[in-house]
Amino acid sequence: MNKYELALVINGKVEEDVKTATFEKVQEYITRFGGNITKVDEWGKKRLAYEIKKVKEGFYYIIQFEADNTVPIEVESRLRITEQVIRFLITRIEE
Repeated sequence: MNKYELALVINGKVEEDVKTATFEKVQEYITRFGGNITKVDEWGKKRLAYEIKKVKEGFYYIIQFEADNTVPIEVESRLRITEQVIRFLITRIEE
C-alpha cells in the first residue's frame, strides 16, 4: 500500500449542501476503489491566487489515503468530470 495526498478545491460559489455532497462523493471514490482514508484537513473557503472559470474563491481540502497504484488513476478520472471540482492534485507521499 502506498500513501497519497489529494489536494482538492471545490467551487466557492456552490451552496453548502452541494459542497458537502461533492466532498462526500470524492471520499466515496477513494473508498470504492479500495483506498483507506487516513486523514482529512478542511482548510475552509480561501481566495484563489488567480481566477479559474470566473471563480475567485474555493473550498480547500487535503485528504491523505493509503491505496495501491490504481486508485489514484481511477479517482483522478472521476474528478476530471466532476463539475464542482475546479482543481485537484494527487501526490504520492514518500517515506
